[in-house]
Amino acid sequence: MAEFSISSSVVRSKMPELDTLRGIAVLLVLFFHGFNLVPISHEISSTAGRLWVVITSTGWMGVNLFFVLSGFLITGILIESRETPNYFKRFYFRRALRILPAYYAILLVLVLVTYFGLEDRRVGWPFIGLSFIYLANVTPLFGVVSQYSTLWSLAVEEHFYLLWPAAVRYVSRRTLLYTCLVIIIACPVLRALYYVRGYAYGAPYTWLVADPLACGAVLAILVRGPIASRTKLLAFASLTFGAGILVFLIGLPFGIYLSRTWSGGTLRYTFLNLIFVGVIAGTLYVGTGAFARWVNIGWLQFFGEISYGLYLVHRVTFDVVDHAGRKLFPATFATTWHMGQVAIRFVIGGALAVLVAFMSRWYFEERFLRLKNRAFAASIPGFVGKKAAPNYQPD
Repeated sequence: MAEFSISSSVVRSKMPELDTLRGIAVLLVLFFHGFNLVPISHEISSTAGRLWVVITSTGWMGVNLFFVLSGFLITGILIESRETPNYFKRFYFRRALRILPAYYAILLVLVLVTYFGLEDRRVGWPFIGLSFIYLANVTPLFGVVSQYSTLWSLAVEEHFYLLWPAAVRYVSRRTLLYTCLVIIIACPVLRALYYVRGYAYGAPYTWLVADPLACGAVLAILVRGPIASRTKLLAFASLTFGAGILVFLIGLPFGIYLSRTWSGGTLRYTFLNLIFVGVIAGTLYVGTGAFARWVNIGWLQFFGEISYGLYLVHRVTFDVVDHAGRKLFPATFATTWHMGQVAIRFVIGGALAVLVAFMSRWYFEERFLRLKNRAFAASIPGFVGKKAAPNYQPD
């Protein structure tokens, strides 16, 4: 079994600058769902209003940023704990405590709001059942409509958690890198094949969208080896970010940004993955230098800390506000919404989502996180009391 190097000037026990990126990612998704999934009147009178809708329409990219971050962090956790006792048991137990309580809580919320008629969305038992076992991203294969599409990305990540620990445990760093590269190449190839054959190339099936996770894993491996120094990390960040921009510019005349084109359906994720790897690497570089405050932004880190719960619940709160609006003002909200109404709906629904996510994070999820941090403490190298060793990467 080949050894991994975990000595790095940029890998630390706590990397708060990544919470800033989490905050950006969840806000991108929040604004996307807040302004682009409602029937806004096409007669938006102001240029600012039209521009705002266009800007927020890019918010779907936040999910890709989450994926690359997750690939980076989880692979780092696995690398640094690969020689510890109870490697698999410890990882899965800690992951379960981190993600399952809030995830199953949102499934319960979906059942309750449907039962009591608090939203117009109707979530049926077949979808709940498949989501319960983390198959929300493949429901069409079972003839089931995806009735709460937010859960698809959680299913993809769960599949990653299920399979990736064995790869990290049993193969060398070089083989792991090759595995990542195969995934990075195979996913767009499969998307292209799906496009040509007329299949659902934009479907969130794990085998079509795993490349951002692999890209994050590549960064986690390299930052613990060839690019461990800040100088090399900056060069790598510039290279990957520049490569992403170059792919975008080359593909721009061919509609690479549009999901309906061949280039977009195939390579849109690819250029984003490269850019986000560069962004994460660059953020780590800045976060370990004299200008660390530039990437340690308190209010964004607040959203980063509650990002999991906020991602899970925000569609529900928007749905509840939509339902209430149609009940209280049926003539106004029956067909299309004007920009001012959408903004009010976003403020109310968004604020409610933030409140629920905050309460969940600190008064529900935190109980399980404390247990997670105590679990298998003795198996962590250098663990003393309740504090992890400096080289331990928390999740």
